[in-house]
Amino acid sequence: MLKKFLKVSMILVSIAMIASLIVTGVVAQDTTTICFGFQDLETEFWVAGHRAITDTLRNEGVEVLEYNANEDPNRQLEQVRECIAQGVDGIIIIPQDGDSAVTIVNEAQAADIPIAVFNRPPNDQSRGIVVVADNVSATEQAVEFIAQKALRQFEVTGEPITPLILVGALQDTNAIGRRDGFFNVINRYNERYPGMFNTPIEVATEWDAATALANLEAAITANPGVDFIFTSSDFLFPTIRSVLEPRGMWQPTGTPGHVLLAGLDGDATACSLIDQGYVDSTGVQNLFYEAELTLNGIREAIAAGETQPNQVLLDPGFALTAGNIRWQRNDMWGCVLYDEGFLDQ
Repeated sequence: MLKKFLKVSMILVSIAMIASLIVTGVVAQDTTTICFGFQDLETEFWVAGHRAITDTLRNEGVEVLEYNANEDPNRQLEQVRECIAQGVDGIIIIPQDGDSAVTIVNEAQAADIPIAVFNRPPNDQSRGIVVVADNVSATEQAVEFIAQKALRQFEVTGEPITPLILVGALQDTNAIGRRDGFFNVINRYNERYPGMFNTPIEVATEWDAATALANLEAAITANPGVDFIFTSSDFLFPTIRSVLEPRGMWQPTGTPGHVLLAGLDGDATACSLIDQGYVDSTGVQNLFYEAELTLNGIREAIAAGETQPNQVLLDPGFALTAGNIRWQRNDMWGCVLYDEGFLDQ
């Protein structure tokens, strides 16, 4: 518990710099009240995003009402209803999943309260301000980098590559986009270079490390020739390591037995593992940009008296790779934390 507390504390210190990078946009009035509902802050991305939003608003004199639903979508709905009853000026949510987000957005707009959804989009994006990473594009960029390496291996050995994907919870739009991006690359290479990839192995994680561990253990035991892995979230890299390392499969690039590894999110662990050569690439959700889009969207709606705004604001994302980390590391929020010593706590 102490180690977790120190890590979270380090994030809170580092995030002051993150908040300072966000454009302030419309100046808020002291009387503005915004309800911020979120799920349990289990990963670095959610902690950093949460703090960037709350610090920026409070620094502008906005009253922020925070509600943690602890991964319970029904509880989050009740919390949002409480915010509506209090007559807040606007709502920002990080929903549990795309289905529950639709219900919450509809309730807010029925009450004429503008609402913005941060990063985890509703399955129906026709209402509300929706800030979302282009999960398909970011995934394709990250997987493309290791696919190019796999192609060189295939051309030398003539042996097909065995890919594996750790799939997120498929009721979540983010997880669906990441799976689609992965298969887009695999299918494209198989069309161009027939026989390059074996049929991908899909490992369900439900965004849960324990579930991922059990299912990945079973998959690698049944398929020890896996040599190409994409995880739909960087937070599972320690889980992947715990499965590969005892089998001699956790090797840095350039070493016999190196498994090509890519992920998505852009956290501090991914940054450190790219530095060390164990991970080849990760698709980055630009947290700084997404927080800016969310805040500007909700503040502008409030200032304009627009109670039912509808915008889809896209973060195109990018890939941080072993090839570009030297000059692009400061663009990745996880590298900012890593370079400030976050993982040393």
